Amino acid sequence: MLDLFGGIEYRSTVDPRTAVGLFAEFQPDMVLTDLHMPHVDGFLLMEQLQSLVPEGSFMPMVVLTADITPETRRRALAAGASDFITKPLDTTEVQLRIRNLLENRFLNLRLDEQVQQRTEELETALEQLRSAQESMVKQERLRALGMMAGGIAHDFNNALTMMLGYGELLLPWFAKTSPGSKEQSYMTHIVAAAHDATHVVGRLRECYRPTEAGDVRVPLCMSALCEQVVSFTEPKWRRGGANGGAITVKAEVAEVPKILGCAPELREVLTNLIFNAVDAMADGGDITVRTAALQGKVRVDVTDTGCGMTPEEKAKCLEPFFTTKGEKGTGLGLAVTFGIIQRHGGEILIESEKGRGTTFSLLLPATDAIGDGGPDVAEKEVDRALRVLVVDDQEIICELMSEYLSGDGHAVTVALDGHEAYDRFLEGEFDLVITDQSMPGLNGEALARKLKTVRPGVPVILLTGFGDEMAAAEHLPEGIDLILSKPVSVAGLRRGVATVMN
Repeated sequence: MLDLFGGIEYRSTVDPRTAVGLFAEFQPDMVLTDLHMPHVDGFLLMEQLQSLVPEGSFMPMVVLTADITPETRRRALAAGASDFITKPLDTTEVQLRIRNLLENRFLNLRLDEQVQQRTEELETALEQLRSAQESMVKQERLRALGMMAGGIAHDFNNALTMMLGYGELLLPWFAKTSPGSKEQSYMTHIVAAAHDATHVVGRLRECYRPTEAGDVRVPLCMSALCEQVVSFTEPKWRRGGANGGAITVKAEVAEVPKILGCAPELREVLTNLIFNAVDAMADGGDITVRTAALQGKVRVDVTDTGCGMTPEEKAKCLEPFFTTKGEKGTGLGLAVTFGIIQRHGGEILIESEKGRGTTFSLLLPATDAIGDGGPDVAEKEVDRALRVLVVDDQEIICELMSEYLSGDGHAVTVALDGHEAYDRFLEGEFDLVITDQSMPGLNGEALARKLKTVRPGVPVILLTGFGDEMAAAEHLPEGIDLILSKPVSVAGLRRGVATVMN
């Protein structure tokens, strides 16, 4: 019998009681068994061996028997038999049957592997497709909201222009008449808030846009910024939690290296985290803002004793539109925060436990660059008085621009629409034109083209509430030499004038 299996590795036993252990140890590709044996018959043995075969696998079992009655065949098939070889054995028949069964087994194994591999590939592709669809839906929702926000940008930025402009004009007066007073401090906060609010219209795109070449990064002290934000947000947290509990906010700041960053964006990050902490403490509690130096990085922790988050909430809290605040939340605050920190080359760590509070940790790369991070870094100036034509259909903005420019010694002429501006331009000699974009009759771009046909060399600055959107197009409209976004600060206008004149 053994001579039939030349070249094939096999194990055999004359005691069926040892067959189960031998099967588990050897893990064969086929089993040959007699039916009528002492101690354990072939029917029971096949059932025991089949129980050891992995689910979904095929194990051929060949019965060697002289009993070929229908009842025996039925019982053997029910026990797991794949084929029968009748005694006395014919060598050629045995070899052919074994070869066919082994070929079928190996074919099934290959098919199982191929099916498993294909299934895994399909599952991976499906997961990638699902992820891509979710990302696309989020991007489209953000883009749609960005377009809606752009629709109100002009009026919103016009209002900010007046807030920021008159605030900057009043600040020097307070500094001169009552230095160190509460009034000066309040006005400083108002101007800082107006600067930061200039980012509000464009903040939806902050969730997903990458770092851009035009992003301004200056050396900043995060400890000083944290102290400023704690003071800045006091009107919010001083009111306490939603249920009336008192809230205290402490700034435990250390001497840390500076980082390269955008102050308004980082103030927005810290403000978001403090406001979220306040919302998480309906019954009151403590908020602590800490800074520390950590191996070439600056760490900022914002810790609260609020309601905390579940693991599921913690995993999703940075995703756009995810919120635990119900109708009171937009789900954009932390998404914007995440986008800003990513663009600063940093990372966010979160520790939170339901009922035990939350800590958001910001890790930002330190820098050796020197600078004070003030808004007037590398401020440019022109070395002569200019004759400037200012065009805007809002008289109060014309008045504000006149105050800015005349304060630097320039002579200003005002026009309240495009047609009036063209007539004034023909009547006088001007070194520079600053015009709004959205005006009835003749908008800023059309006015610029018309002026350039008369005097091609006169610089034209387009000052508009749509400045961010127009600048994103990466090319200047015909006749425009520079685009400035509303609201514009004194320093920003000064730099813009110097840029086109120099």
